[in-house]
Amino acid sequence: MTFEGFPDEGLVFYEGLEADNSKTYWTRHRAVYEACVRAPMQALVDELESEFGTAKLFRPYRDVRFSNDKTPYKTHQGAVVNPEGRGAGAWYVQVSAEGLRVGGGAWRLETDQVDRYRRAVADDVQGPRLRAEVDRLAGGNWEIDGDRLTRVPKGYDVDDGRADLLRHRSLHAGRLFPFADWLHRQEALDHVRTAWRDVSALNAWLADNVGATTKENRRH
Repeated sequence: MTFEGFPDEGLVFYEGLEADNSKTYWTRHRAVYEACVRAPMQALVDELESEFGTAKLFRPYRDVRFSNDKTPYKTHQGAVVNPEGRGAGAWYVQVSAEGLRVGGGAWRLETDQVDRYRRAVADDVQGPRLRAEVDRLAGGNWEIDGDRLTRVPKGYDVDDGRADLLRHRSLHAGRLFPFADWLHRQEALDHVRTAWRDVSALNAWLADNVGATTKENRRH
């Protein structure tokens, strides 16, 4: 399937889901979701695969086990590319009634990855590289976010110009493209490709300096 844009019916579907997040609504409109949301998203990431890697589309169902919000369905469709063997640094895209959101970076780091991240931030070579890249993205309408401490962790210089980066326990950049007519056309593919290229340097820094976790997965 060639990506031709996200049909308007898919965005209208999400507007309705926001108003009526119920199994009844979902069942009645599931065919619209499959044809006008999930299929175009799959086509989009398929066209990007040769440059960025294979994407995973997220399930439309929310995990409500530990949430006070028990609404069963997500009001967006997301997809992520985690390059094999790189560990940290991923590309993200989602579509919803508000438009198209793109992102890159690390949304979650294990404790060993956080340790390596902090050492790299404090390094006199790698730290300035990240500082420059984060500043460049922030100046280009990217939102810099991530889980962070309220204070700089012990053992690091609080006067350092990278103190804000040391507080991070995860680090990612995101950008929202509000709804526009181009979302219904192939032009949406160009927006995602350009945005993912723009955040690739951040992903490369994370892959080179943080990498994959060495913690073993324990089965209970």
